[in-house]
Amino acid sequence: MHDLSRRLPASAFRYQNGSLHCEGVALDAIADSLGTPFYCYSAGRLRERYRAFAAALAPLGVGIHFAMKANGNQAVLKLFASEGAGTDIVSGGELARSLAAGIPGDRIIFSGVGKTAAEIDAALASGVHQLNVESFEELRLVDAIAARRGVVASVALRINPDVDAETHAKITTGKKDNKFGIDVALLDRLDNEVKALQNVRILGVAAHIGSQIMKATPLIAAYRRLGEIADDLKRRGLPIERIDLGGGFGIPYRGEAELTPASLATAIAQTVAGRGYHLAVEPGRTLVADAGVLVAGVTYVKDAGHMRFLVLDAAMNDLVRPAMYDAHHDIVPVNEPAADADLTEYDVVGPICESSDTFDKHIRLPEMRAGERVVLATAGAYGATMSSTYNARALAPEVLVDGNRFAVIRRRIDIAEQIGWDQVPEWM
Repeated sequence: MHDLSRRLPASAFRYQNGSLHCEGVALDAIADSLGTPFYCYSAGRLRERYRAFAAALAPLGVGIHFAMKANGNQAVLKLFASEGAGTDIVSGGELARSLAAGIPGDRIIFSGVGKTAAEIDAALASGVHQLNVESFEELRLVDAIAARRGVVASVALRINPDVDAETHAKITTGKKDNKFGIDVALLDRLDNEVKALQNVRILGVAAHIGSQIMKATPLIAAYRRLGEIADDLKRRGLPIERIDLGGGFGIPYRGEAELTPASLATAIAQTVAGRGYHLAVEPGRTLVADAGVLVAGVTYVKDAGHMRFLVLDAAMNDLVRPAMYDAHHDIVPVNEPAADADLTEYDVVGPICESSDTFDKHIRLPEMRAGERVVLATAGAYGATMSSTYNARALAPEVLVDGNRFAVIRRRIDIAEQIGWDQVPEWM
């Protein structure tokens, strides 16, 4: 029997009466209403993932701040906020989105290597819990802006611990040659830097070594290093009381062994828990990835003689991860195939004028026809947030399913509206 939905979480996606459902809603019914492509998220799965992390980390007193770069939709943010989460943000736009979703400033951690003066000012105005400062240059800028506002900024020093996250080169952030964080070797300069600062209070240290981390080993190394640095800075007279452990926890795209909430809790317990520091983590992808799918229609089944192409109406502008990272997303028919259906090999592609607009190659699926639909699985993270209007394509809508009901949580942004964004000079 072809178990093509085996890597979709059964609590969220399963075949019912021959059609793939998200919770109690048929994906075909949503597609008939909205057209394709569209993103679909399971509210139940989002809650399930968050609660698993909360249950594992609460006994250790670890706060959870959702890394919203993975999925910044207002409905998703409100759902996590209702569960008790704060946010981890990396831009002024994400600050505005967090505040608009009802997340107060004191539950927001502002990370990012290139914060502008305007973003820092907005963060201080909103009373963010913590600015994760990534350089001495940024530290001095924060001090100057805080002085103008007449406030004292709460900051953590983001440390670059030179730890290999053992992940894709384009998403590692904790090695010595990455742009992120303050080199451990430069911390000797800190004593002199602090003397000149009147409007910052260095309350913590932080690190984030990369994304899609599947093993605890690099996390343990980074956490242990952070604990040592925190202790050292405290001995040097800084009021260190917080350790921000970052995120980067991976999700199985190809059936790999997952870094579970329990194994993360064990890593924290073995390194920094129980040492008197307030602890925080910033999970993103792991909370939302498998709660979402991209639903697409089959436009053509192209027979090229030596091979067959499944040409979808979704493209790299909708889901760029395969083109950018060679990332894998399982592809599953919306119509349940017969148990004994023959399988055919396809290259699954989009319509954009780029050879990189390819979702997968040489995959075996039941015989597909134009007009049928598929889902690209594990697309709830870095799907909609990284989408674009390349080739003047519409931005795909996002849908949230909760039980037997669904709602559009971002409408389709079509070409007519996009043309309205442009301004032609008067002289033309």
